[in-house]
Order: sequence, then structure tokens, then C-alpha cells
Amino acid sequence: MNECPIPASELYTDEFAADPYPTFARLRAEQPVCPVSSPRFDSYLISRFDDARTALADPRLSKDLYGPQEHYLRIFGPNSAGLNKNMLNADPPEHTRLRRLVSQAFTPRRIEAMRPRVEQTVNDLLDKIVPHGEAELMRDFAIPLPMLVISDLLGIPATDHDRVLDWTQVIRTSGSSRRSPEQERAAVQEAQAWLHRYLTELVQAKRANPADDLISALISACEQEGTLSEPEVVTTTFLLLFAGHQTTADFIGNAVVALLTHPDQLDLLLRQPALLPSAIEELLRFDGPLPVASPRIVSEDVEYQGVRIPRGSIVGVVLNAANHDPEHFADPDLLDLRRVRGPHLGFGHGVHYCLGVSLARMEAQIGIGALLRRLPGLRLGVPVGELRRLPAASPFRGLLELPVRFAA
Repeated sequence: MNECPIPASELYTDEFAADPYPTFARLRAEQPVCPVSSPRFDSYLISRFDDARTALADPRLSKDLYGPQEHYLRIFGPNSAGLNKNMLNADPPEHTRLRRLVSQAFTPRRIEAMRPRVEQTVNDLLDKIVPHGEAELMRDFAIPLPMLVISDLLGIPATDHDRVLDWTQVIRTSGSSRRSPEQERAAVQEAQAWLHRYLTELVQAKRANPADDLISALISACEQEGTLSEPEVVTTTFLLLFAGHQTTADFIGNAVVALLTHPDQLDLLLRQPALLPSAIEELLRFDGPLPVASPRIVSEDVEYQGVRIPRGSIVGVVLNAANHDPEHFADPDLLDLRRVRGPHLGFGHGVHYCLGVSLARMEAQIGIGALLRRLPGLRLGVPVGELRRLPAASPFRGLLELPVRFAA
């Protein structure tokens, strides 16, 4: 593997976590297909928009991490198969089969029917925040909002929400504690084991007593079509649970920081709330919660930008670098809520395009709109440089804490 012009010691620092975009610009300019060694695994990073879009739809870049070479061991660890062997980590026709069944239960009508519930959840959370004049917005709003919504959609009992959230947070914040790497791995494996056991028991309970929820709908699809096994219902439930709250929570936090550090754009949105739908797309392009798309495995030798990527290599498509490519976006490092909407890659591309895009957009629009309406004078509670973030090696870009103040 050739050397990357930017050493790993620069790629996985607190400074990179705070602002990775200058580094992404160097990658695009100096080596747009770049081999890197990370704390998780070695891979090739693809950072230009055109290459990224092509790679996301390239069938030679496989998402099947559970083949005979057991790539998942390098990426997720030995305890992951019970939760991660799902449609995210599968290729057609397996991916097509799983996604079609999930899509039948994850209909636009079902999602739109969630709107009153999302609005009520947003207001209930803000009712607890408003009187105090300050909040820790990740803990008090950004994380619980999508967690409550996806739990309600799936049919996770309210009495279990806190426990499920605690275990998913262990996985989300991996690497941010003072524990040793060995202790961190053990904590993640324990969380994975607990979630697998819990979701398995929940699926069995829903099979015995179905209700009007997504897990029951998946079980019904399984029984009617005979093509979705019970372990697949469990892994699909985990995928929807984790993907359904993790990225939305991180996006809300990132979006709030972006607005509060760009007061002209915040003022524009306050004066013109009709801009909110397009603002969500620009905020997602500007600082998305998934900086690098989930890993792909090269099934045969491929070449991008004259760089040969050998069979068996891991490829990371750097979505946040592609979304700042000046070849596609004028002044890409400028937050412009009036930007003419372009084809950003924040929700991916190709057959793995985000299935929950409608729900994510609805939650973000309702949640951020309500925050701006109900928390007047919203501002950061600490200097932006003191915000605590997920570690740079995390697959997610988000905040550990977001202290804010406002007029009570």
C-alpha cells in the first residue's frame, strides 16, 4: 500500500475531529484515492465527488462483509455478526430481497402517519428544556428525539427505551472514554450481546402478540413471503434502530452548531422559515453525520484516478469530502441556505441509498424548526473550540455534548 501524503497521525487527532475539511481538501487535491492506516483497519479513501458517486454504485465494491474472508472481523469485531449481518452489509440479490421486504413495511404512508407523534415528541422534550434557559442539547434533545421516534415506529416498549438507549450509546461513543482499548472493545461487545439478546426476545414476543408496529410488519412479511428468517428480522431491527437514531441525532447536533457559528444564516432562517427544507439539505451537505460511507470490499482489482486498488482491499467513500468538492459546489466551504439544491451524497447513492430518508428529513425539519422557534436567543454555552466530539476514528461525526443557552 503506497503512502498517503497525509500521515495517519494527522488524520486521527482532536484537531481533525473538530474540523476535518482542510484535510479533506488536501486529499482531493493531492491524492483523491488515498491509502490510509486507521486505528480500525487499513483502507483506500475516495474523496472527489465524481469518483465517490461512481464508487457508491460500483458493483465491484462489495458490501458483503460476511463472505468467506470474514472481512467483518477486521471492521466490526468477533461479536458483530448477530447484529450486523443485514441488508446494509449485503449485495444484490440478497440486498434486493431484504430491502424489498423492509420497504413494504417502511412505507411513505406509515412514515407520514408518524408526523403528529414526531411533533408531540419534539414539544414534550422542549417543554422540559424551555424553563431553564440552558440545556445540554445532545442529551436533552438531539439523541432522545430520534430514539423515541424509531422506538415507537419499531414497537419497542416505552419501559425499555432508556436501557436500549444506554446500550446503543456505548457503541456510538466507543473510543471517547478513558478506558483502555481492551476495556473499550469489551464494553462494545457486551452492548452488542445485550442488544442481540433483547431484540431476539422482542421479535419472539411480537410474533406471539403482533401489534401495529414495524417489527410486527416485518414478521408478517416474513410469514407471507417465507423469505425473511427470524435472525434476519433481528438484524434488520437493529439496523433500523441504530441507523434510525444515530445519524439523525448527530445531524441535529452538527446542524445546530453550524447555524450558531454562522449567525447570518441563522438570522436568514429565522426571518424566512420557509427555507427550512432546503436548509436541511445544505446543512447535511455542509457537515454530515456520516463522514465516510460504510465500508466496501473490492471483489476484483479496480482502478480509480489511476490508482490500482487490489482485490480484498477495504474502500471508504468520503461523503463529507465529496460534498465539499469545488468541482461540484461553488464555494463549498460556505454555508449558504439559499444554495440551489444540488445532488449531495449525504444520504448515499445507488442501491444502498438511505431507506429512511423521508423519516430523517421529517425529524430534522420538525426538530430544528421547533428549536429555533421555542428557544429564542439560542447560542452556544461554551466556545466552539471547547465542544466535545466523538473521536476522529469514529465512523460517525457528532458531538458528545452540546451545551447551549437561550432566553427562558
